[in-house]
Amino acid sequence: MAPEAGLLERLAQRVEGYRFGLRLGEQGRVVAVGDGIAWVQGLPSAAAEEIVDFEDGSRGLVFELQKQRLGVILLDPAAKVVSGSLVSHTGERLEIGVGDDLLGRVVDPLGKPLDGLPPPELKRSGALEGASPPIVARDFVSRPLYTGAKVLDTLLPIGRGQRQLIIGDSGTGKTSLAIDTIVAQAGQGVKCVYVMIGQKRAEAAMVIETLRRRGALAYTTVVVGEATATPGMKYLAPFAGCAVAEAWMLRGEDTLIVYDDLSTHARAYRELALLMHRPPGREAYPGDIFYLHARLLERATRLGSAHGGGSLTALPLVETEEGEIASYIPTNLISITDGQIYLDRRLFAAGVLPAVDVPLSVSRIGGKAQHPRIKEEAGRMKLDYLQFLELEVFTRFGTKLEAGTEAKIRRGRLLREILKQERLSPLPPAFQLAWMIAYNEGLLDACAPNAVPGALQAILAGLARDPLALDVVRGDWLAKLRQWLAEAR
Repeated sequence: MAPEAGLLERLAQRVEGYRFGLRLGEQGRVVAVGDGIAWVQGLPSAAAEEIVDFEDGSRGLVFELQKQRLGVILLDPAAKVVSGSLVSHTGERLEIGVGDDLLGRVVDPLGKPLDGLPPPELKRSGALEGASPPIVARDFVSRPLYTGAKVLDTLLPIGRGQRQLIIGDSGTGKTSLAIDTIVAQAGQGVKCVYVMIGQKRAEAAMVIETLRRRGALAYTTVVVGEATATPGMKYLAPFAGCAVAEAWMLRGEDTLIVYDDLSTHARAYRELALLMHRPPGREAYPGDIFYLHARLLERATRLGSAHGGGSLTALPLVETEEGEIASYIPTNLISITDGQIYLDRRLFAAGVLPAVDVPLSVSRIGGKAQHPRIKEEAGRMKLDYLQFLELEVFTRFGTKLEAGTEAKIRRGRLLREILKQERLSPLPPAFQLAWMIAYNEGLLDACAPNAVPGALQAILAGLARDPLALDVVRGDWLAKLRQWLAEAR
């Protein structure tokens, strides 16, 4: 919603509801200000998460309630709030404009445009802090969210309404995997929100340009809490993005939100809490750090048909150090989410991209949303792959292996080559089923590693010429696959 339109609407509501009578009000004063926060005295009835007005026209969010004073987050970085400034109640909660006019836009956590375009004209707003849907309003995850990545759509499927964590060291491809997933939603009827927390402007510009170049920005809203922003604005960024996506879910639509990343969000919240003099706990994080992310991620779900049937799928990113997934914030998020995709630095260095460590990754509920045909083929293949990873260890010692073991290792290495995939190259579900049938039936066993991309391209080209539905009988799939691979030779 445009700032002027929002102000006029609030004034009209106050004028309409005005009645003559005696009124008692409260007015406080700023006693200290700095680092994006202000300390206020004299508002004893203020509530947490309430908006307050300063005399210079700027606004603040009540964050900390103490006996003698309030800790307030300044919402305007250019505010001219000084010690002694007057502060007054509003009784309002922090909201952001929501609606389809936000698609293709880049905004800050308060909904102000960062793309140089006029403010979007939005007629509705959503609260940044809201209760998650109750259990009775939720439904089972039963529809797949295709990422276009071979390793994910087959071995680690994601369902619409799921919360799937992407975890790994810096530089292992977490952001790339999230962007690829958004690009894969073209034509799938899924609206996306990408939240960048504490990102440098160059990194944010690169992500936005990638989405624009691939046509994905048309169905995506980008919310940016810049690296130079105050801790309070970084803290609000994921809640703003969630409010935008949640509004579409409540309208019965399917949405996807990416939080990039919640490690930075946790650090911003820790900085904000320490500035507000909250007692530090483990690793100096405040005691409610788990609740911070739980109340955010619990808003992602699939609603029942009586409540619109919409869904909100969350892909939070979290960064580890030296592969330590048992550290504080990652373990918190693992326990909140419905599974994790672990990206391994050693696989990345070896050129296995995306660098997904299958044994350490899991999707706890995504299999229930997977197409039965894909699920059947993937079940056979995943067991072979996990056995291969265990057997491959023995080859490092030069041990002589029996023929059956060597065959399993050879097929495992073939599968690893198949699962490699270039960035920004999403693949359709029919192709995922096609290559799995070809692999399970041994049609690709004769391929040398450098011939695998050509064989997969032949299958993809064959599907483009002669599309097959997922429900087509397996025998027809086999006949087509043999024909396409023979033509490629």
